[in-house]
Amino acid sequence: MNTAHPAARPLPTPSHTVGPFYGYALPFPDGECVAPAGHPDRVTLHGYVLDGAGHPVPDALLEFWQAAPDGSLSGAPGSLRRDPVTGGHLGRNGTDFTGFGRVATDADGHYTLHTLPPGNPGQPHISVCVFARGLLHHLYTRAYLADGPDPLLDRLPADRRATLIAAEEPYRTHRFDIRLQGEGETVFLEFP
Repeated sequence: MNTAHPAARPLPTPSHTVGPFYGYALPFPDGECVAPAGHPDRVTLHGYVLDGAGHPVPDALLEFWQAAPDGSLSGAPGSLRRDPVTGGHLGRNGTDFTGFGRVATDADGHYTLHTLPPGNPGQPHISVCVFARGLLHHLYTRAYLADGPDPLLDRLPADRRATLIAAEEPYRTHRFDIRLQGEGETVFLEFP
């Protein structure tokens, strides 16, 4: 029988817990603004991150990666500025397209990303990486801005395929909800 005093137990470390470290270690100023402000081709992707019961996840963090409109994957050199004093990110320079965004969900589990239409082969899509409480490993998925022939989409049954297609809304806006599990669970990708 272990008679150690409860206060003598080791405290959680970053490998044991997720939530408290997001606000400290991962903020990214203007992370939702992948497209330069005022760009005429700017599109908005938004939605909710939902748990297995359909409740919003207010402390998720999403990273977005995408091809530029011309199909390139490198992003603009120097478009992510660093603070010379702290080494932290200052945010974007406001003019170059980087192809990368990092957005936390709000108290209602909602996120918003402003970007340019991706020019990748197949259907235009944005790669998404999901970090959230309860996940020991982050999850990868894709938000497709259009439906049609695509090597990944074509391998999925219709009901699963639908979880990767963002709904088109007015004003160049697309809604893409991410369901972590349960009915309508988003298709998550596995990499070897």
